Amino acid sequence: MLHLRIIAPTDRSVAVADLLAETPGVTHLAVIPGAARQPAGDLILCDVVRESADQVLHRLQELDVDARGGISADDVELTLSAQADKAAADAPGHGEDAVVWDEIAAKTGEQTVLTGTFLALITVATMIAGIGVLLDQPILIVGAMVVGPEFGPLAALCVALLRRQPHIIGRSVQALVVGFLAAMLVTVLSTWALTAAGLVSRDMLLADRPLTDFIWRPDALSWVVGLLAGIAGMLSLTSKKSGSLVGVLISVTTVPAAANVAVAAAYGVWHEAVGSALQLVINLAAIVLAGLLTLVVQLCWWRRVERRSTRGVPRQRADQRPERVNASRRPPRDAG
Repeated sequence: MLHLRIIAPTDRSVAVADLLAETPGVTHLAVIPGAARQPAGDLILCDVVRESADQVLHRLQELDVDARGGISADDVELTLSAQADKAAADAPGHGEDAVVWDEIAAKTGEQTVLTGTFLALITVATMIAGIGVLLDQPILIVGAMVVGPEFGPLAALCVALLRRQPHIIGRSVQALVVGFLAAMLVTVLSTWALTAAGLVSRDMLLADRPLTDFIWRPDALSWVVGLLAGIAGMLSLTSKKSGSLVGVLISVTTVPAAANVAVAAAYGVWHEAVGSALQLVINLAAIVLAGLLTLVVQLCWWRRVERRSTRGVPRQRADQRPERVNASRRPPRDAG
């Protein structure tokens, strides 16, 4: 369940309150006239089950509340209320399956910023994986996969492609390209430094590495694993299953492939570098493709649920609606 805090312009307050009162899945509705000062308006509070949240947020935007007032949402961890139980029963679908598009967009949008922390994490992960491939140690490879932050921009790219947001697409691609290139460059330098210190050698790369040689030997299963990881990753993101997301992070060889590219390039073993680069591209493309298709399926499914839930619920009159509709805040109606 989500708790909504809405600042509604005075001339929209009645329409907003009526909308919330008429929508299945909304409960604990409270209206405090004139309580808001910046921006000025009425303060409206309510709880809404997740399966109705996307519909409510979209219709609030149709009323121009986001432009002239404000909408914020917080997760409700515990609710002891017979009315809340009734709201959950009235709303179609299941809360764990619900997709709140504005929440996903806000969450993934934060992952597209190329920050120092992102660069540090992906660099450290790639360096750990570089040592792991030389030592043929799966434990280090798995650790590097967990540390790597690359799934954030990948998820943001999927959402931005669905919502047709070129600026988010550009920022996501920039974060991935710059992040991987910087990480590989530092890993090349660290490999040379470790070699000069006598800690690693070219012979370690050329030796048999049965536990990690899959990193530079892409095959059809690389596509299969990448597609499955993309599906699982997007489902874990939309359903807030963080434990599943950790499993996704340790199932695809993105950071380890980048590390093997760097280590092989440092030693001039170009056939391994090329194979690892191909593995990296395959996994990135498979994750994005599967994540996008997963979002499309979820969008189509919840449109159907929304149509069934809005039957018999009166829409706002034409004279109550603003002319502007902020379509960029949710997936386009003709997508999918």
